[in-house]
Amino acid sequence: MLLNNIDKSKPIHMVGIGGTSMSGIAMILKNMGFMVTGSNITTSNTVEKLQKEGIKIYIGHFPENVEGSSIVVYTAAIKLDNPELVHAKELNIPIIERADFLGEITKIYDKTISICGTHGKTTTTSMISLSFIEAGKDPTVQVGSEIRQMDNNNYRIGKSPYFVLESCEYVRSFLKFHPQTVVLLNIEEDHLDYYKDIDDIKSAFSEFISYVPEDGFLIVNSDNKNCMDIVNNTKGKIVTIGIDNKNADFYADNIQINENAFYSFDVHFNNETHTITLSVPGYHNVYNALATIACSITHGIKISDIQNALKGYTGASRRFEFVGNKNGAKIFDDYAHHPTEIKATLEAASKMNYNKLWVVFQPHTYSRTKALFDEFVDSFTHANNLILTDIYAAREKDDGTISSKMLADEINKKYGNCIYISSLDEVEKYLSDNLKENDLLLTIGAGTVTEIGYKIKE
Repeated sequence: MLLNNIDKSKPIHMVGIGGTSMSGIAMILKNMGFMVTGSNITTSNTVEKLQKEGIKIYIGHFPENVEGSSIVVYTAAIKLDNPELVHAKELNIPIIERADFLGEITKIYDKTISICGTHGKTTTTSMISLSFIEAGKDPTVQVGSEIRQMDNNNYRIGKSPYFVLESCEYVRSFLKFHPQTVVLLNIEEDHLDYYKDIDDIKSAFSEFISYVPEDGFLIVNSDNKNCMDIVNNTKGKIVTIGIDNKNADFYADNIQINENAFYSFDVHFNNETHTITLSVPGYHNVYNALATIACSITHGIKISDIQNALKGYTGASRRFEFVGNKNGAKIFDDYAHHPTEIKATLEAASKMNYNKLWVVFQPHTYSRTKALFDEFVDSFTHANNLILTDIYAAREKDDGTISSKMLADEINKKYGNCIYISSLDEVEKYLSDNLKENDLLLTIGAGTVTEIGYKIKE
């Protein structure tokens, strides 16, 4: 095992330590007794938190940062010509990509629970983590967002065999992990800059669930056809959840909504019926809660602990998060960047009381915008006023074949509720001039659109 062969007298150096996953890994390593250093292109709240924990972090990537390290861990966003990686190779210091290294950590835990799917990973990982914490299972956790109930951290250090882990399919990174349980929420087209098509995506998930051992579990959404197409490619016990499928092992009915767009429902399993009350908006969270209940029950957690955890969960950072007010309007922010996620988020917003629903959307990556263009066009029917701003390129370059202006024009042909404003600064001014009392503003996207609400709030 790799970790057993690392010299603890030398630091593990992490390039891009300020990233969501890397920062959590850094704290897990520190708790294991390893020395950790890191570098990041800029400072951030996450970097400052790690520094307060005693981790030395260099701002900027320089060759000398890696000198004296036992091993260098880097994120997929770091190019192999990065000066720190180049110098590590010159010094014969081993380098390893983040997902491979995290996979080595999962080997330490007898009961790694991997939550995967196109949508809902962060929320379901958070819900499951809080359920296990409520039950005294003392899990180690790594999740893709800060959680209030975990001291506003995206990680938790536990002392039990449980490791609750958000597991992403992008570039097949989750195939590096070693799960005892997999929670499979849904499978849809996404990350088409990497995957060829839906069959290619399904093949990656199919391979991942094949890792579940005979004494493990596959918790699977039986209402999702793509999931059910591959479900038999596992050696573990299959546990199904559903709303439409009343033959699922765990199914929900009597679904109700209150004035805050929070749902409650009855869950049925093992000839039992229990009422679940949520404190986050959105019908999609009924599925996330069902997955949490099924995973928790299969690991021996009492329903009362699950009920308490789900009712106490008030959302992860950037998941329908209340930001503040402007001109008497309420501002919320959400990470949704796929058409299915956008529809679910706007559906949740539509259940709330407001005069007008304003939506600002920043598409994330050219490839996703182009591949799912028609689906994006039909994602915003609940918005009274839709503003599109320029595509957030992330890891990609603009080849001129797709733009937010093209998307806005097509939306207007069909619905007529969209305007295109190029820059975030211009969007902020427009909103400041036009938001009115009792309006609702929702900023959505996986890029820098989140900054708008915090800049204009009063």
